[in-house]
Amino acid sequence: MTFYPTDRIALFIDGANLYSATKSLNFDIDYKKLLEEFRKRGVLLRAYYYTALVEDQDYSPIRPLVDWLDYNGFTVVTKPVKRYTEQSTGIVRAKGNMDIEIAVDVMESAAHLDHVVLFSGDGDFRRVVESVQRRGVRVTVVSTVKSQPPMASDELRRQADSFVELADLANLIGRPRTSAVPRFLQEGAGERTRPERTGAYGDDED
Repeated sequence: MTFYPTDRIALFIDGANLYSATKSLNFDIDYKKLLEEFRKRGVLLRAYYYTALVEDQDYSPIRPLVDWLDYNGFTVVTKPVKRYTEQSTGIVRAKGNMDIEIAVDVMESAAHLDHVVLFSGDGDFRRVVESVQRRGVRVTVVSTVKSQPPMASDELRRQADSFVELADLANLIGRPRTSAVPRFLQEGAGERTRPERTGAYGDDED
């Protein structure tokens, strides 16, 4: 990553995508360390964290994380998970994709930033990255190609000004994985079938 001391930086973290990436690499993110690390790199203006939430649960396992982030320097963007039933199979699925929210915030913030750090490997963001680059904003993508299959799409890596392998950041912003995560999170950025997590992440667009 190349940063300059005067860079105005914002982080855009796709919670479901990042969770799947770190799970495949067998570590968890220490969000306090993450903030501290990027505050050293320049002028950190915002750190956005995006997640979908199941609203009809008495207790949501992701709620403690969301609350902690809210009180500790992150701007948390949430929306309710939508459930639907496939007519052909009768399987109940969840839709909680945050791509639109991330894309809109990146575009709207571009005029005030020098450097965007996108924590997602989703190739759908390639055009967003290209658009803000035309405005003079540098973009770093943080994801992994060491998972099976790789979480970072080739087209997004090619478009970004720099790509950071998430596994290389484990010692800086990670901590050992210590507890099982609810099925909801596990299904979030992978298969996306019956959510149970802290938000249900689906691949479907709104």
